Amino acid sequence: MSALFSFHGGLKTTRHKTESNQQPILVNPLPPQLTVPLRQHIGAIAKPLVQVGDRVLKGQMIAQADGYISAAVHAPSSGVVTAMELRPVPHPSGLSDECIVIETDGEERWIERQPLDYRQLHPSEVRGALRSAGVVGLGGAVFPSAVKLNLEGQGGQLDTLILNGAECEPWISCDDRIMRERADEIVAGLHIMVHLLQPREVLIGIEDDKVEAIAAMREACAGTNYQVRAIPTLYPSGSVKQLIKLLTGKEIPVDGLPADIGVQCFNVATAQTVHRAIDLGEPVLSRVVTVTGHVARPANVEVLLGTPFSALIAFCGGYRDGVERLIMGGPMMGFALYDDEVPVTKATNCILAAGAGIGELTPEQPQMPCIRCGACVEACPANLLPQQLYWHARAKEFDKAQDYHLFSCIECGCCSYVCPSHIPLVQFYRYAKNEIWAQEKEKQKAELARQRHQARLDRLEREQKERDAKLRQKAPRQAASTAVTPEADKLPIEAAVARAKPHRIAAPADASPASVAADDDRSEPNS
Repeated sequence: MSALFSFHGGLKTTRHKTESNQQPILVNPLPPQLTVPLRQHIGAIAKPLVQVGDRVLKGQMIAQADGYISAAVHAPSSGVVTAMELRPVPHPSGLSDECIVIETDGEERWIERQPLDYRQLHPSEVRGALRSAGVVGLGGAVFPSAVKLNLEGQGGQLDTLILNGAECEPWISCDDRIMRERADEIVAGLHIMVHLLQPREVLIGIEDDKVEAIAAMREACAGTNYQVRAIPTLYPSGSVKQLIKLLTGKEIPVDGLPADIGVQCFNVATAQTVHRAIDLGEPVLSRVVTVTGHVARPANVEVLLGTPFSALIAFCGGYRDGVERLIMGGPMMGFALYDDEVPVTKATNCILAAGAGIGELTPEQPQMPCIRCGACVEACPANLLPQQLYWHARAKEFDKAQDYHLFSCIECGCCSYVCPSHIPLVQFYRYAKNEIWAQEKEKQKAELARQRHQARLDRLEREQKERDAKLRQKAPRQAASTAVTPEADKLPIEAAVARAKPHRIAAPADASPASVAADDDRSEPNS
């Protein structure tokens, strides 16, 4: 079935793709130092395996996955570990996180790579290899791919496997270039995903303005039953919920997952890393990043993880005049950075040097009161009521905000973009979500404390009952051992009389008590 469906809302944005997608992917030079964060994925932070002073090889695991939802971290190049400490990382908070700092030696010495024949392995072994290789979603979510490739316990066969090549965000073009230049690698990774998930159909969604990418992917898919679908160029068609609706007509239920409706979705760059991890034995050490905006030579660059943003900017000719902020991601869903010395991570798909008046990056306007025009409702691709969410979030009525499906908001920014009052609606939604999460954590802490207190009381009560039972068992034995009988009373007396009898016989009849006592003090009686 080749029909396409539609989703509610969305925007026609100025694309700004041609600034960076007109030349092949470049390779950034090896930097003298790499700062590798241990948290480059959703889930538990990776557990370090190295110490300061250790020499590491390229591709060596330096931190292992710690928990089911976690991913390993590897040395992007050979060198020496010079520090393990908190360093600034690309995050909206601007806070620091645990990092391993590697002084590169310039030799690029690899570990021994071991390709795997996934057809001869149990699916759990393939997933384990992907987990150990640090494969996560490179579309921005960085969710561990091994978890998404495991349908055990979810029941039934997967209906549809979707490969996401939409890349709807303005300015970003890294997936476009990957599909043009590395389509064969993407399809090779797709073969592995199909082997693990056994879907009934495979769909590849690409926005219809990426003509070269569509042609390259169709050529790479020749001879397979994979279907490459050209979808309308409409933001946010690359969001998982909207792409699934476009290609299948299915809607993910509130608080549900794609797997709940028999669909699983992966980014095209993720498929390429799956291929490299299994077919070549190479963990995730680098990624393609779009460097664009107010830079001298916008481009897509293959860069090692841990490379500072400033090195990428310098490689692309440096900043042009008019840069006001540096954004990781696109203008709609990205976030501003506090420093350009933060390292590239697996989530870094774009570095946008933003200036006033370029495309969607308009100067900040003063916020005015809501005029209830309803433009946000018309634009919302999640079919929500942004205006109501705004009022309840602003009033801190978080229960009511949840009643309006706050957590179904994908934070795409369409509502903020069309708001004539310049209200930063998405920021209010993020604030409300964070407050709700914080309250849930406090409730969990309080419940855990209550459970611990109750467990202590139960333990003390149980121990007291055990002591009482032991005392009741000992009481009859003590009573029996201390019981007094007439015969028992006579025995000590008779023994004392028997001991005294020889002395009384040996003493004269008229002997005084003193003389008897003197006789008793002798060591032996006379013979």
